[in-house]
Amino acid sequence: MKALPLYEPLSPAEVEAIDQAALRVLEEVGIEARDQEILELYRRAEARIEGSRVFLPGTVVQREVRRAPAEVVLCGRDPRHDLRLTGTNVHVGTGGAALDVLDLDTGEARPARLQDVADLALLVENLENIHFFLRPCEPRDVPLDRVDVNKYYAAFTHTTKHVMGSVHGLDGLRQSLELAALVSGGPEAYRQRPILSFIGCWMVSPLTLEPAITRVILEAVRQHAPVVLSTAPMAGSTSPLTLAGTLVQTHAELLSGIALTQIAAPGAPVLYGAVPSLSNLRTGRYLGGPIEFGMLQAAAAQLARAWKLPIYNSAGLTEAKDSDIQAGYEKAFSVLQAVLAGSNFIHHAAGMLESMRTVSYAQYVIDNEILGMALRAARGIRVDQETLGLESIRRVGPGGNFLSDDLTLSRLRQELFEPPLGDRRTRPEWTEAGSPDLAESALRRAREILGRARKPGLPPAAERRIRQRFGPLLSATFNPAEGGPL
Repeated sequence: MKALPLYEPLSPAEVEAIDQAALRVLEEVGIEARDQEILELYRRAEARIEGSRVFLPGTVVQREVRRAPAEVVLCGRDPRHDLRLTGTNVHVGTGGAALDVLDLDTGEARPARLQDVADLALLVENLENIHFFLRPCEPRDVPLDRVDVNKYYAAFTHTTKHVMGSVHGLDGLRQSLELAALVSGGPEAYRQRPILSFIGCWMVSPLTLEPAITRVILEAVRQHAPVVLSTAPMAGSTSPLTLAGTLVQTHAELLSGIALTQIAAPGAPVLYGAVPSLSNLRTGRYLGGPIEFGMLQAAAAQLARAWKLPIYNSAGLTEAKDSDIQAGYEKAFSVLQAVLAGSNFIHHAAGMLESMRTVSYAQYVIDNEILGMALRAARGIRVDQETLGLESIRRVGPGGNFLSDDLTLSRLRQELFEPPLGDRRTRPEWTEAGSPDLAESALRRAREILGRARKPGLPPAAERRIRQRFGPLLSATFNPAEGGPL
C-alpha cells in the first residue's frame, strides 16, 4: 500500500502537547497500584513509591517504553492471514465480549452460546475484509472455569485467521496458552508463530491498576505471548470531558502499563491499546457511535506512532439495536476515520450492535462491505503508465466507448470496489426482484455461508493431543469441526 496523507485530527504541536501533559500526569499525579509485586517492579525501575501511589519520572517512562518492539506480528494458522502491525499498516476485524446474540433464525436477542463462537468464527473465515477473529461474544452456556479453553478451541476449529481475546484469571491464561501450543505443534512453535494473543483491560480509569488482570498480563508477557494493554476511559465520567483531556489520560495510562510490561519482560510484544470513548452524560453509559469516537481513535493512532508503538484501537461501534440506518452511518464514519488514520489493529469493526452488548450475524456481512469500502479508500488512486490510460484513449478514440477495452477488462477488479451486498439495480429491476431489504439480504447471505462453508478443522494429531489433555473440560454442547484438517 502506498503512503497516503493520513487523517490526523492533531497537529504535530498538539501531539507533543498531549504527550508532555501525559508525562506530567505520570510524574506529578501518578497511578494507583495496590499490589506488592507490581509496586516492587516499578520500584526496581526507579519509580518513586508513596504507599500505593507510583510516580513515574519521564526518564523512566522513556527508557522502559523504548524497549517495546515497534513491530508485532500476529499469526494466523494459515500464514496468508498473518498481521504485521507496524507503521501505518491497517488490519480490521471483530471485537467485543457481547453477552447477547441476535439469533440467526428468529432475529431475537438471546444469551450467547459456545456454538455462536464457532459459527461466528466460520462466518469470519469466509468474509474477506475481516482480517482477524477477536472473540466477539462470551458464551453463557459454559461454566466460568471452563470458558476460556472452550471458546478458543471453538475458534481454532473454525477459523485459520488470528485469534485474540481475554481470559478469566491465571488458570484461564495457562490453559489457553497450552491449547495454542497444542494447536501450533509445541510451545516453541507457538512462540515463533503466535496464533493467539490476549487483551488485558488492566486499568480502571482514572489511573488505577486492577491487580488481578495486571498479574495476568505480566504472566502472559513472561510467556512470550503478545498482549494488548487496553484502556477505555469515557470522556465526562472516567476521564475529562474534553477530547484532549481524555487523550492525555489515555496516553498516560498506556505509557505506565507498557513501561510495566517492559520492566517485567524487556522486549515483550505489546500493543498500545487505546480505546478512548465517550459517555452519555444523562445516563453515564458508554457511547461508541458519536463522530467524536472516531476522532479520538485517529488521534490515539498519532500518539502511538510518536512512540513507534503498534496500536490497537476501535471502530464500527453503534448504539443502534438493529441493522438500520443509524448502524450504517455510525459504523461507516468511525471505520473510515480509523482506517484513514493508519491504525494497525482495529477491533469492534464488524458485527457489533447496541454499544457492544449484542452481535448480529447479518451485521458481520454488512460490515464486511463497509470495511471493504474503507480499505479501498485507504489504497488511494494508483497513478502509473498503465493507469494514466493514454493507450486506452488512443485505442478508443473520439466518440467510442471503453466497455470492452483491454484496460477496462484487465483493471476492473483492482480499480473498483464491487459491493457484494449493496443493490445497484434500477428501481424497476429492484421492484421486480421483490424490493429486497439489505438487512434481510445480509441475513440470507450469512445463512448461505454457514450452510455451505467447509469448517477448517485441526490436524488429527493436534485434535488427539487436545482431547487427551482437555477432554474433560471441553463442553458437550459443542461439536468440533467436521471438515477435517487443513
